Amino acid sequence: MTSLELGLWSFPVLLALIFLRLPIGLAMLLVGFAGTWLVTGSSLPILAQLKSLTYDTFSSYSLSIVPLFLLMGQFATRGGLSQALFKAAETWLGHRRGGVAMAAVGACAGFGAICGSSLATAATMSRVALPELRRYGYSGGFSTATLAAGGTLGILIPPSVIMVIYGSMTETSIGALFVAGIVPGLIGVLFYAAAVRFTVWRDPEAGPAGPKLPLRERLQAVREVWIVLGLFVLIIGGIYLGVFTPTEAAGMGAAGAFLIALFKRTLTPASFARVLVETVQTSAMLMCVLVGALIFSNFVNVAGVPSKVVALIDWFGLPPIGVILLIIVFYLILGCVFDSLAMILLTVPIFFPLVTGLGYDPVWFGILIVVAVEISLITPPIGMNIFIIRTVLSDLPVTTIYRGVVPFILADFLRLALIVALPALILFLPAQMGN
Repeated sequence: MTSLELGLWSFPVLLALIFLRLPIGLAMLLVGFAGTWLVTGSSLPILAQLKSLTYDTFSSYSLSIVPLFLLMGQFATRGGLSQALFKAAETWLGHRRGGVAMAAVGACAGFGAICGSSLATAATMSRVALPELRRYGYSGGFSTATLAAGGTLGILIPPSVIMVIYGSMTETSIGALFVAGIVPGLIGVLFYAAAVRFTVWRDPEAGPAGPKLPLRERLQAVREVWIVLGLFVLIIGGIYLGVFTPTEAAGMGAAGAFLIALFKRTLTPASFARVLVETVQTSAMLMCVLVGALIFSNFVNVAGVPSKVVALIDWFGLPPIGVILLIIVFYLILGCVFDSLAMILLTVPIFFPLVTGLGYDPVWFGILIVVAVEISLITPPIGMNIFIIRTVLSDLPVTTIYRGVVPFILADFLRLALIVALPALILFLPAQMGN
């Protein structure tokens, strides 16, 4: 068997191991180790690589951003910022038909700006917003679909753990990726709000209007969230203006969220210990997965798979935009059976050299991938965000949630088309950094 054949066969083997519930990091490590051994005829290169990659990954200065942003999200949750965000949006929008659902989307976007994880955003906001949505009489399918879709904004609106991993794997500026995610993130909020309006237009009973609160109460609710806006401006504004690096921004964000939790007196010694333990556990899991992905990626390159893919594309004679559309279709199909992290780790080593070889900007491609991955979080049969939400409302059939999420998926398709047609939406702000 040639090295290329080994590289091609590694993917179905890897998929089989993952479906057998072997942890994805371990599965990629084993397949990459075995494949490199078979190609080179020796285990020494992979053992040396494993030692150096593990050390470089765990000691990487740029990757220290991951535990810091995870820590910031944990402190923000303990500080009650998710409740404050939702309450502020609800007071201004709750009197409109579908307004509480729009408030939930806005709160998801705000919490995503201090969390960096879609699953964490969906889980946190479902506990905060779902009781209110049910109190206003919103239908179960519409409520859960709104929160599942809103939760996807957690990996696009900076900071984003997925962007950090993509930037680390491709050596793309993490700061530029963060800044590039702002405009498509805001477009996502607007498109999701339009999906809410469309849903309540078709079925007014799905999202009835609530009472209009006095102006004083609405202003008071806004005053409760100014600190969230300040934290976001500190992080992203500091990166954009070149005041500090993304890693330094992550440290500032974690310290700021810690001070907020202390000020609100919501952090006890026991909860502080839980925050640290959960952050360490999640960070270690992500680092181990990244090491496995790098081992597998190196094997795929040694086997010559990327060059073969490029040659195949040349043989078909597809134009660059045709290649991009083909990649998007592949992501949409893969998203039906894989979670977001697995998709990034599996596909970036193959697609990144191809796309950059065609002349596309790596920052633009990174945001394109994140938006495509967002869609996978709410598409059947997995739809990780949907299953996260369903744990809060376990009596609701998952098929009902899938029906409710259709308008949001259509909104995501429109946003994806806009990004492909107008790359400047993504690249304008990064181009201004440091100017």
